[in-house]
Amino acid sequence: MRIARFSIDGNVAFGAVEGDKPDELVLDIIKGIPFADFELSGTKVPLSKVRLLPPVLPNKVVAFGRNYAEHARELGNEVPDAPFAFFKPSTSVIGPGDAIQYPSFSNELHHEAELAVVIGRMCREVPRERVKDVILGYTCANDITARDVQKREKQWARAKGFDGSCPLGPWVETDVDPSDLTIQCTVNGQQRQLGRTSEMIHSIEDLIVNITEAMTLLPGDVILTGTPAGVGPLNVGDEVAVTIEGIGTLTNKVIKRG
Repeated sequence: MRIARFSIDGNVAFGAVEGDKPDELVLDIIKGIPFADFELSGTKVPLSKVRLLPPVLPNKVVAFGRNYAEHARELGNEVPDAPFAFFKPSTSVIGPGDAIQYPSFSNELHHEAELAVVIGRMCREVPRERVKDVILGYTCANDITARDVQKREKQWARAKGFDGSCPLGPWVETDVDPSDLTIQCTVNGQQRQLGRTSEMIHSIEDLIVNITEAMTLLPGDVILTGTPAGVGPLNVGDEVAVTIEGIGTLTNKVIKRG
């Protein structure tokens, strides 16, 4: 099931996305929220009539860096022996079609296409064999990074946590095997990144076991699983799209920060 969060006539709701052709997609409005038992209302609206929002509003986004060997090497970094985590705040999250505002404190903004895991239930100290039980589904993410700030400041809070630095969407896909999916990033229609989730150094199970040893994850929290090689610059006016096989495409435009 594809679960989208959307607004229509000033109201916010979740809906199940139905259909195959992009211009014929409809939303069956969900009674309740997707983190508990829910029913489909049978009330359907065309996707073209709503505004898609970030598919979830996470309490926290836990991101893992250098989880693809070629990406680590392209930036001159060692491949980590253990998962390497950092955080993006909830205020960094934007949705499909929302503008990425180029931060005033950076001159080198980069895209990083990633598979995002959406947590479906509160969990802590999750054993490997139970990881699938705590996952609601998967979505596309773009770990927008102020690369010059990252290099200069050595820690990543500002470089990766500024407002709008975590586009998510277009929806959560609950029925996909994440082990070997194609990840692609294009800028103005030209391919920049192309990789597969099977190239991850540390698996999704590794990442969730690692982070839940330390902290509780809540429904709607998001795990970013790393980016393949090919990261590169974004400029004002660029349109950047992240496409993940079996999930969909997340598109955002870069604008000057007002």
